[in-house]
Amino acid sequence: MRLSPGRFLARVTALPAIAVSAWLLVTYPLLALGTFTPVWAVTLGAPAVITACVLIPRLIPDPNDEDTPWWPVVLVLVITVAFAIVQIAYHAEALVIRRDPASYAMYTAWIAENGHLPIPQGRELIAGDDPSLSYQSLAHYERDGVIWPQFMAGAPLLTTIGYWLGGLTGMLVTTPILGALGILTFAGLTARLVGARWAPLAALVLAICLPQQWVSRFTYSEPVTQILLLGGLVLAFDALLRRPELTDRWSRSHTLAATAGLVFGLALVTRIDVIRDLLPVVGFLGLLLVARRGQALPMLGGLTVGVALGLHAGYGLSYPYLEYLSDSLVPLLAIAGAVLVGTVVATALLWRHGIPRVERVRWLPYAAAGLVLLVMVGLAVRPLLWPDYGHGSDFTDQWVAAVQEWEGIRPIEGSRTYYDQSLYWVGWYVGLGTILFASLGAAMVMWRLALRRSPQWLLPAMLLTWTVITTLLRPAITPDHPWASRRLVVLVIPAFILFAVWFVARLTRYCADGARVGKRPPTGSLPAVVAASAALAMLGPTIAVSAQGIMGYRQDVGTVEATHRLCGSLPSDGSVVVVDPGMASGYMPLFRNVCGLPTASLDEPTEQSVDRVVSEIHDRGRTAVLAAPEWQQLALFTDVEPQRPFHVDAEMDPSTLMRPPTGHRYFNESVWVAVVPPRV
Repeated sequence: MRLSPGRFLARVTALPAIAVSAWLLVTYPLLALGTFTPVWAVTLGAPAVITACVLIPRLIPDPNDEDTPWWPVVLVLVITVAFAIVQIAYHAEALVIRRDPASYAMYTAWIAENGHLPIPQGRELIAGDDPSLSYQSLAHYERDGVIWPQFMAGAPLLTTIGYWLGGLTGMLVTTPILGALGILTFAGLTARLVGARWAPLAALVLAICLPQQWVSRFTYSEPVTQILLLGGLVLAFDALLRRPELTDRWSRSHTLAATAGLVFGLALVTRIDVIRDLLPVVGFLGLLLVARRGQALPMLGGLTVGVALGLHAGYGLSYPYLEYLSDSLVPLLAIAGAVLVGTVVATALLWRHGIPRVERVRWLPYAAAGLVLLVMVGLAVRPLLWPDYGHGSDFTDQWVAAVQEWEGIRPIEGSRTYYDQSLYWVGWYVGLGTILFASLGAAMVMWRLALRRSPQWLLPAMLLTWTVITTLLRPAITPDHPWASRRLVVLVIPAFILFAVWFVARLTRYCADGARVGKRPPTGSLPAVVAASAALAMLGPTIAVSAQGIMGYRQDVGTVEATHRLCGSLPSDGSVVVVDPGMASGYMPLFRNVCGLPTASLDEPTEQSVDRVVSEIHDRGRTAVLAAPEWQQLALFTDVEPQRPFHVDAEMDPSTLMRPPTGHRYFNESVWVAVVPPRV
């Protein structure tokens, strides 16, 4: 069978989610069992990925739009490849923990080198149970004599591939590739819901917007989550094109539905807050059951397997992190339980009579459309009526106050969350034109769904609108940018772009229909003018913000080389003691996870405590290594001449609260070490 452009685009845009899911499905159990080694991962994971990528795309049905030309396919691939090249060229080297990306990098380095969790403290190689020592640091929790890294395992399981292939640099350039695959997946969703000819525009807007570029330059989890959630929508669309009954024999639609559910569920392995995003999927499955659709049970089964692995990843390998999040996670779990029970009850009540004929309620379509517009207006006026306060964290209050001081904001109010500004954050990055088009597009989609038209939009509309509203109401993140833009990357910005492109496509078709009726030359050019003007309105602000934001610098350049120097300067039998509490939090994982040496810190170092710990290290037949950010600190505790193997003077991201991020700040840090050999 000839591989038409439409068929090729449908299959290639499903591949990222299929490949990522197959890898996670095999490698997460290996990590949980403590056998995540290159041999086992390649032996089991690689065949699983290859098999899934060969077999499952063959099940994808041909698209309805059979006259798709090759040019949109080529443009989508060019945008994807260009994005990957640019992000690899500008990739960050965040290895010192100041914020989350280095935390993920240290997680990756540990499991890539050791293949298991938790991380041993190695206290028996330092000074035993000496009370002056601490083993906990930023993003690494000390529990019951071991150390648990922060966050979920999904993203590190993927960036480990890069680490095995190319060390630290290989790890750091893996996420740019994942970010590009997210754009490819989004293009596939746009092609299915809007049309293949509009996929390049959607892909280009997402590729250019600053948050997509920014998270793709770091080892964040958002690109992986984006691939899985958008990929789940892609596969669910393909699975639901046919209408098998519950009692029908197993078919390709059932396999695709099971795959879609699994892809959705495995997103929980990457981020625990995906629980919130999956709630509409639960409700949708209830509707599928009531409608007697054969895809309902396979999708439910796949979702259950994926969610089970995700919950094990959270409570099995990241429990201290979930404890830290308990104030927000416990209510979320309660809401999820209520949604699950409510869906079961509603499904049982509607089982006999089927889905209500809502299209017979004449006012309902207009109410649905009006509600969308009312919500958007409410979000727009929210800063004037309901400014938001209260982080619940003194540290965050102090940080926000510091950023306000830098930005010249008065009065200084550290408790200000700026959550009420969340819609304006979206406007910064994709432009007010995109917000306007998306608002009208979402209203029209809801109007059509209330009339039981465009059923292919039901699941995407449920998932995307729910996530947009809940995220914009409470982003739950420190509000300085570009940091806070992380909350918008996975689904919020793609949702705005998708609805906006759908509206522009409908408007262009409407103008084209009018041109065919009018048959006048000036009218005939109207569709092209409308499409070009709308595309410019979406692309112009997006390009402007990105160009003056992050395009001119790379963050933390030189950290990889400095880390290699640092590790190379340390003896293989060394036991590292950091004598500066401020430095310890960010650098202890670097010594332990990358250099492979047991590491502890002295919270209140004194000459007596340092001498005691060094003597205990020597008594164990090991070499003591003292580390500090300044040589003068080491000179207080040893006569050994210190060395400075680690020194980085680099650019780093700015922090802004009331305007898009522009320019950069500077990162300048050193590590001085004194290697104290055992006394003979």
